[in-house]
Amino acid sequence: MLYYVHYLKDVFSPLNVFQYITFRVGGAIMTSFLLSLIIGPRLIAKLRSFKISQIQRTDGPKSHLSKEGTTTMGGLLIFLTMVLSTLLWARLDNRFILLLLFTTVTLAFTGWMDDYTKLVKKNPKGASSKFKFLMQIFTAIVVVGYLAADPPNAAYATQLAIPYTKELYLNLGFLYAALAMFAIIGSSNAVNLTDGLDGLAAGAIVFAALTFVILSYSAGNVKLAAYFKIIHVEGAGEIAVFLAALIGSCLGFLWFNAYPAEVFMGDTSSLFLGGAIGVSAIAVKQELILPIAGGIFLLETLSVILQMGSYKLRGKKRLFLMAPIHHHFELKGIAESKVTVRFWIAGIMLMLIALSSLKIR
Repeated sequence: MLYYVHYLKDVFSPLNVFQYITFRVGGAIMTSFLLSLIIGPRLIAKLRSFKISQIQRTDGPKSHLSKEGTTTMGGLLIFLTMVLSTLLWARLDNRFILLLLFTTVTLAFTGWMDDYTKLVKKNPKGASSKFKFLMQIFTAIVVVGYLAADPPNAAYATQLAIPYTKELYLNLGFLYAALAMFAIIGSSNAVNLTDGLDGLAAGAIVFAALTFVILSYSAGNVKLAAYFKIIHVEGAGEIAVFLAALIGSCLGFLWFNAYPAEVFMGDTSSLFLGGAIGVSAIAVKQELILPIAGGIFLLETLSVILQMGSYKLRGKKRLFLMAPIHHHFELKGIAESKVTVRFWIAGIMLMLIALSSLKIR
């Protein structure tokens, strides 16, 4: 919305800055962060008044039993502030912004239904797995179908860029659509699995999103894309504004979610945060950077898969004390806050490794 203010530059020349993506990225971060600090206490108090609180699993770490009764469904704060900031700072005629808002709304609704069923309707099972999976598939089909009909860069529509190489691509043909859908659905579920410690998911998503802020800005800039030898995607720079709003909202939420948490995220935002990162990776044609930048989420997901596989195939033997793997470290005697900060550090390192792909070519 504020982008269009630059048309008044002839009246007041400083208004010209509103056309620059870098300026609007900064504005989006600050707006969503400050909105979170303003809205957060009121929203948490309202959720608390409705008695929307955590129902702690008895089969989890015993140290988590003290979290029983903590306000949850706080992902509404991330959703509201991120969407408001995006509407304020992004170009709403940009197709990637519309796709990301669509992903956000559909997956936020899916997560909200799960939280609402569990916490308000008092059904411990939440929304059915079938409903959640179908909603994720629906979202992925719409996004991938649209990008197939109007590719980010038609010359590379079904090609996969191989990072850390000099313009090496793998043409997947019709299989590319399956990979793109898997990226969206997998990212959505991976962030959901990671949301198990105070501040873990909110902090880790910041570093993954920051990676794609830089990649999307570079892909959308003709000169930078040519310099870094990455696929140029017209209009991709606006994705940076959306992701900046996401980062500001997560940092604002972290203000209340840091150990010991005043509020938990819930599925309301964990599903759409991962989905949005997955869509961003596909849109800027950096699909293989996703498992690097999102390595924390990949590790958490693999730990669950390996644990289940070991339990079924090795006569109920477990690889980890508990999965996802952050619980394994807790049960090894490492304090929750230390596990979280160490995962953040790993997230920063993975972000740097991912961004190094721009120069190692």
